[in-house]
Amino acid sequence: MTTADGVVGPGPAPQAPGKVKAFLRLVMIEHSVFALPFAYIAALTAMFRLDGTMHWVKLLLVTICMVGLRTFAMAANRIIDREIDARNPRTAGRELVTGAVSVRSAWTGAGMALAVFLGSAALLNPLCLALAPLAVIPMVVYPYGKRFTNFPHAILGVAQAMGPVGAWLAVTGTWSWDAVVLGLAVGVWIGGFDLIFACQDVAADRAEGVKSVPARFGIPAALWGARGAHAVTTGLLAWYAVRTDAGPFFWSGLVIVVAAFLYEHTIVTPHDLSRLNRAFFTVNGFIGIALFVCAVLDLAARGLSL
Repeated sequence: MTTADGVVGPGPAPQAPGKVKAFLRLVMIEHSVFALPFAYIAALTAMFRLDGTMHWVKLLLVTICMVGLRTFAMAANRIIDREIDARNPRTAGRELVTGAVSVRSAWTGAGMALAVFLGSAALLNPLCLALAPLAVIPMVVYPYGKRFTNFPHAILGVAQAMGPVGAWLAVTGTWSWDAVVLGLAVGVWIGGFDLIFACQDVAADRAEGVKSVPARFGIPAALWGARGAHAVTTGLLAWYAVRTDAGPFFWSGLVIVVAAFLYEHTIVTPHDLSRLNRAFFTVNGFIGIALFVCAVLDLAARGLSL
């Protein structure tokens, strides 16, 4: 831009992104794909057991519950960790660090997401509303976990394990050990790939005193722990398949999951973390979607009315 006296001045200031868009980037809303498919599997299996009919309104409310709680959890995580994030080169560009989102706006968004979660839980049934606060606790404890335990990944696993259990409760209003088995599978799975994800922050975590398995025991130990976690996940998914009398479509999905696990642990090694993001985002996103598609096909083949 040239001023009236011929001096070249700065151009128009770039438009700041909208607050909503920046907040959605902050909470990485697209990562709902990791746990949401497993909540759907639990909900649809519960519907099949209940009356063999798809209940679309309940499925919508389950979706709102899951996304609302996850959005609250991510916002709280970012708020609580903002000072640690500012000192880590990998996370120094996050919205709360750069100022793209203010702490006040983040708390406002977190509060709105929590209200949406509690409201949708209330619309499902009284038991869901009564138990909803229990689902919130690990979401807040997790970001603090890295300050007092070398195993914060386990807290994340507990938080994620509640998704399928809550989805089953949403449909039936009753407890189900089948849902617990599926929830454990999800929790161990996510805890396992969080071990992989944490490997990229070893140097920064050790410098700042942030606790994690890779920071305390080293990257090779963390990767072996992830392999063990995913072997346990496979066993739990197989147990869930047996308990729910799953058919060949679901078992085929489990084979796909095992193949994806093997690929994931092939492309990430202690001496080469260059493909870590592919393992974390692409492969794990594919796992949830692939098993969900196979589970839906299985339930439809067994008589679930869509």
